[in-house]
Amino acid sequence: MLLSVNNIRKQFQRSADALTDASFSVGQGEFVSVIGSSGAGKTTLFRILNGSLRNDGGTVLLDGIRFDNASSKERRRLQKRIGTIYQDFALVENTSCLQNVLNACLPDMGFLSSALGLFGKERTEKALCLLEKVGIKDKAYEPVKNLSGGQKQRVAIARALMREPAILLADEPVASLDPVTGRQILELLKQLQLENGLTILMNSHNLELSKEYSDRLIGMKAGCVVFDGPADTDTEYIFRRVYRNDGECSESDKESECSCVKESEELDTEESERSCNKQTKSDVCGRKTGEP
Repeated sequence: MLLSVNNIRKQFQRSADALTDASFSVGQGEFVSVIGSSGAGKTTLFRILNGSLRNDGGTVLLDGIRFDNASSKERRRLQKRIGTIYQDFALVENTSCLQNVLNACLPDMGFLSSALGLFGKERTEKALCLLEKVGIKDKAYEPVKNLSGGQKQRVAIARALMREPAILLADEPVASLDPVTGRQILELLKQLQLENGLTILMNSHNLELSKEYSDRLIGMKAGCVVFDGPADTDTEYIFRRVYRNDGECSESDKESECSCVKESEELDTEESERSCNKQTKSDVCGRKTGEP
């Protein structure tokens, strides 16, 4: 399994737990969306996964190697396997698109070459190829500040791909874009998944788009995983499970971290829910009983 998150916990000072018991796994080449209301813990989870925030408990394994408490050297090596794109793009506005993509190489360069911006021919050609791949090579030497939101996100994706990550964390990648541009960005991410085998873990508030582009959904509420199932699971069931109230996770929420899969296309929503409730946890997902 490429990424394994086990019982992750995080509490901020003088506030409720941001994460109480988050557990899930992501396989190579999957497109998985993490959904949930504001305050559910999605962004905190992503900050832990990309190494910008330490968890208080639990473990994060990348390629079977413990990431959350790794040594500085090992942590830097593993972080190269994780790319991140953000809602606000996190680009340097006054520099060119090409320069922003090349900036991804800075952690791997020496002090002098970094300070002087000596990226070399090979890195520059690679950055230009990535800008072409995301459909914005013609803007390579244009300052980022002159670009539209969709164009900026394409630059951010190219920058994330520069270090050849195994998994791409997309933190609300289309939240600040108009609907048409947002779909174009999601189409690009889907293309990268299908053609390059890139694993994508997306944080999203948009259930409709998450269902359309993802293979699987992970629903979070009050810091814990309350749903983990196929993207084509009935929308009404997902809504009830993940968004039904703004309170804390109930014990039943914590015990049922996998969703029920509909038994057949003929079952309506209420029948599916009754069928789900009758099944044991091992019947639903097998994870709690240690089955593969």
